[in-house]
Amino acid sequence: MTSTTSHTPRFDSLQVGDTLPALQLEPVSRLMLALYCGASGDHNPIHVDIDFARSAGQADVFAHGMLSMAWLGRLLTNWVPPSALRSYGVRFAAITHVGDRVRCEGRVAEKFEAGGERRVRLELSTVDQDGQVKLSGDAVVALP
Repeated sequence: MTSTTSHTPRFDSLQVGDTLPALQLEPVSRLMLALYCGASGDHNPIHVDIDFARSAGQADVFAHGMLSMAWLGRLLTNWVPPSALRSYGVRFAAITHVGDRVRCEGRVAEKFEAGGERRVRLELSTVDQDGQVKLSGDAVVALP
């Protein structure tokens, strides 16, 4: 997916409750998890070795929590340039399984001024095909 930061939203044009353009991802695959292991350096076998996952009481391997955080980061940087980010944090809510179709969503929760900048606080989440929240978080961005 290409970045859409060429049209940064303007503070005055946003209202509390406005939503960011959602990011729909391909279903989570074993290949995706293996590639993320290599890219991130996180080689925890619970994410790629089904025998290890089963010995740990899981039915199958599952996605890294930080992979979901990266997807939410992509949602943000598709909306504003990285230089606009002032804070970003997440809370892990549920396991993201192989085959899940993850959708990243965000909405404007607050508008305020701080440090001489006009900023918005965003509520963020990843949800699966059944609407189950997998990751929730928030971010603050500065806007023109």
